[in-house]
Amino acid sequence: MSKKEITIGTRGSRLALWQANHIKSALSEKDPSIFIKIKIIKTKGDKILDVPLAAVGGKGLFVKEIEEALLDGRIDIAVHSMKDMPAEIPEGLCIGCVPEREDPGDVLISKNDVPFSRLNRKARIGTSSLRRAAQLRHARPDIAIVSLRGNIDTRIKKLDTENLDAVILAYAGVRRMNYESRVSERFDYSVMLPAVGQGALCIEIRENDSLIKPLAAMLDHEETHSVVKGERAFLHRLEGSCQVPVAAVGKIAKNIFTIEGLVADLEGKTIIRDSCSGPADDPEKTGVVLAEKLLDMGAGDILKNLTTGERKSNER
Repeated sequence: MSKKEITIGTRGSRLALWQANHIKSALSEKDPSIFIKIKIIKTKGDKILDVPLAAVGGKGLFVKEIEEALLDGRIDIAVHSMKDMPAEIPEGLCIGCVPEREDPGDVLISKNDVPFSRLNRKARIGTSSLRRAAQLRHARPDIAIVSLRGNIDTRIKKLDTENLDAVILAYAGVRRMNYESRVSERFDYSVMLPAVGQGALCIEIRENDSLIKPLAAMLDHEETHSVVKGERAFLHRLEGSCQVPVAAVGKIAKNIFTIEGLVADLEGKTIIRDSCSGPADDPEKTGVVLAEKLLDMGAGDILKNLTTGERKSNER
């Protein structure tokens, strides 16, 4: 490694900084001679906290400014949460590696440690995710969803300040921020299927950076990377974003890749869900096959209605 100083770009939340420092430590272990610094970049998603993500542009809100810094050379490596990554990556950039994934599931944190099935009727549950809201409403049509933005610490605090009965968070972030003791329930996938890439990190680099590419590759976890490729291929075929309740999670066992996915309407009244399996060496093909299967089962109508509704809303 001839370049002795590299800069990691990241958002400034406590979780994002944990993730960036985690990668910094891992890189330093691989090559102790490198000086690594962290540059905090404020994204549009960090600035707009009073509006649901679906109403202001979706996933790209958390990565665009960081990707711009990567493209113009202000940083050498970008560390993102994989679930924040849009299906399309800007020309000139690529996913340099995907480190080993944390458990991708979601958890409930409730007042008085009450599990989801025993929450009172009309219980107020905080989440900004259309995916989570749709699945919660499908399982419990009686509950009330309250839009909730902010980092993990803020959302847990709002459990009290916003008169909420519970909040839903990703287990990975809860664990990384040492809030495991607050978890009331870890959702089974039958109730709450995760977001594509949830629990995994995305190390994004410049496609032609011959100095950074081999260094990043040393942090790659082959199985995690393959599974995420399959999930993202599923998302890409559906053209999914934060404006659409789409979920998927994959796994590899005995050289077989299996992915389960769903598309839901906003109210959670209709959920199109299925799974597919295929060779572990071509997870993307299996992800696309599952997406096509869901489209044939009626997901295409849901997506069309959601897109039409979004367009009309923007025209007003």
